[in-house]
Amino acid sequence: MQYELRTQVIDPPRKTFDHLVKRYGDRPASRYEEGTIDIQAKENFHYRPLWDPEHEIYDEAFSAFRLTDPYSFTDPRQYYYAPYVTSRAAMADAVAATLDYLDSRDLLSRLPDAWSSVMGELLVPLRHYESGAQMVSCDIARFGFGTTITQCAAYAAFDRIGNAQALSRVGIALGGGTAELLGDAKTRWVEDASLQGLRRLVEELFLEKDWGKALVRLDVADRLVYSLFFAHLDDAAIDGGAGSYSLVAQHLSSWFADHRKWVDALYKAWVADPETGAANKGLLASSTAEALDAALEALRPVAARVDELVGAGAGASLESTATTIRETVAALTD
Repeated sequence: MQYELRTQVIDPPRKTFDHLVKRYGDRPASRYEEGTIDIQAKENFHYRPLWDPEHEIYDEAFSAFRLTDPYSFTDPRQYYYAPYVTSRAAMADAVAATLDYLDSRDLLSRLPDAWSSVMGELLVPLRHYESGAQMVSCDIARFGFGTTITQCAAYAAFDRIGNAQALSRVGIALGGGTAELLGDAKTRWVEDASLQGLRRLVEELFLEKDWGKALVRLDVADRLVYSLFFAHLDDAAIDGGAGSYSLVAQHLSSWFADHRKWVDALYKAWVADPETGAANKGLLASSTAEALDAALEALRPVAARVDELVGAGAGASLESTATTIRETVAALTD
């Protein structure tokens, strides 16, 4: 007896979920839309949190930044679980390959002494900055409203731990394969005068109850930190014969460019909102100005220490980045 295999196409009885049909029309939805849109819990809460009875357990009022429709913002990267994990696995493999290469060629031990000091004194301690940013991102994911926002924040929290781990591995390689330099980095984070402003800034972020303001404050600090360490010093390292630094910096720089896509998109959604846009503009401008003053105060000692070590014009670069931030936000909020 012979059997013939045939392909059968079974048409689904409907193209997607009813709530997506109401929003987008009767069309097939993407995986991102089905896993993200209109799934924020809004009703049938059993009780208000005992630690904050003025709010529902999920509440738009946890931030002064509001969107009339939280789903007017969507992640431009369209990340849901599968593409996020695929993207980050590729990033992790690239970082691991670079660090394996540095280890196999013992390149970090060949760094000029000044650049080795930059990495040991200032770069590796940033693992604690990243760990703090992870905690802030978790807070945003918990108190944000709208799954498109909280999903991005949750992924950012995972990313921050990955960044901290990458910097930890740099410290291990720089320490000759031991964890001794990691303990030294923690001591520097807690005690070095040049890092205390940045540590204070991170710890004060833990106390910010408005998740939107916390996001702005962290973003401003990030833009200064990443521009200084992974853009400006990347170029300076190449000119200064410290190519190993540049090999490490490229990965953090690439991650930050990807991360900023959703932050910029959220800012644009805030200011473009037909009902809350005007209030959001004023709040974004004032929050950024306040955050920039605090971040500059925290990072100027860091830049000064960089200049003491390698004379890379870090202080001037920091002020230039601050000017760019002011101009960008002014263009967005005018």
